[in-house]
Amino acid sequence: MVPTSTSAPVESAATPPLSYSDEVVVTQSPETTLSPAALYEAGYLAGQKIGTITLPALKLSWPIFEGTEEAQLAKGVGHYTKSVLPGLSDNSVLAGHRNTVFNRLGELEIGDEIFIKTAAGTFIYEITKFKVVKRSDRTVIVPTEDATLTLTTCYPFNHIGVTTDAFIVTAKLVR
Repeated sequence: MVPTSTSAPVESAATPPLSYSDEVVVTQSPETTLSPAALYEAGYLAGQKIGTITLPALKLSWPIFEGTEEAQLAKGVGHYTKSVLPGLSDNSVLAGHRNTVFNRLGELEIGDEIFIKTAAGTFIYEITKFKVVKRSDRTVIVPTEDATLTLTTCYPFNHIGVTTDAFIVTAKLVR
């Protein structure tokens, strides 16, 4: 499988578009579990745009980049490379800074929808729970039996400086 590059504008209902490098389009079928970590290590996805996350309740949309290093998080939302891509069974983990893209996660409610658009299609998740954990807590990035989306950001949202906590949003794939 060889990713191809395209360029497209980023849509955001509440903020100006973010700039980003070429978008990598990855084709997958539901029967095939892509290993983002393997693609990342091979250099195919490292830092590339892999999709878009939309939070309709907040009227926000952001690009998703492969990786959760500062370079990716400075441009939008980062996909944790050791988790599955959105839409697949298991836990897809996305991270964002609390003072930029995920600064309003605390305004979401149980039942709100999250749309993830990738080359494989558009996936709709429904929020099932929120929790605050220590940033060192790795139980939020463990595999799951069902198609799960986990959003993570530092907490509290309005704190200046380094925090020890993380705000976690868990959602299940509904369609």
